[in-house]
Amino acid sequence: MDRVVHPIEEESYRRLRARLDTSHFPPLTRAVVERVIHSAADLEYASDLVLDEGELAKAHTALHAGAPVVVDVEMVGAGITRRETVCRLRDAVAGPGLTRSAHAIRLAYEQVGPGALWVIGNAPTALEELLTLDAAPALVIGLPVGFVGAVESKAALRESGLPAVSNVSEKGGSAVAAAALNALLYHPVPTEEKP
Repeated sequence: MDRVVHPIEEESYRRLRARLDTSHFPPLTRAVVERVIHSAADLEYASDLVLDEGELAKAHTALHAGAPVVVDVEMVGAGITRRETVCRLRDAVAGPGLTRSAHAIRLAYEQVGPGALWVIGNAPTALEELLTLDAAPALVIGLPVGFVGAVESKAALRESGLPAVSNVSEKGGSAVAAAALNALLYHPVPTEEKP
C-alpha cells in the first residue's frame, strides 16, 4: 500500500522512539506497538500489549489477500480509513441475555463466515460473543475498554488460543483497536507475499 506519511506523524514517531526503544521488537510487533502508542500517546502499551509475531505475520498475509475486516462499532471502522469494514451494530437488537453488541457479532459472522480479521475496541460483550462462535479468525484484535468485563474478556481471548492482539489492563478503545489493524494494513507486503 502506497501511503504518504505526514510530517507531523513522522515527528510524532521520532519523539516516541526518543522516549521508548522499540528496536528490539520484531517488525510487525513493533509496527503494532508503535501505532497503538501513537494513537493513545500512552507508552505503557509497550508492556501492556500481548501479541505474537507469527500470528501477526499470518494475519498480515490474510489481510493483504483480502480477508474481511469486521469491527464491533462504527468508531473502529471510522479509524480504518484504507479498507472497507463490516459493522452490523445498526442491524442488531438486544434481547434476554444478549447485548446489542453481541447480536451484531452474530450477524457479522453470518455475513462473513470464517477467516476474517475481527477488530473489537468497544464492547467486552462483543468479544465474549465472538469467542462462542466457530469463527476461525485470521486474527482477533481484542482491545475493548472499560472497568466491567474488559479485562476478563481479553483474558478469555488469550486463553482461547485464537490468534490475537490483546492487552492486560482495562485500557483499550476504538482508536487503539483501529490503530492495531492499521499497523498491519500499512506495513509493507514482502515481495513473495504479494497476492
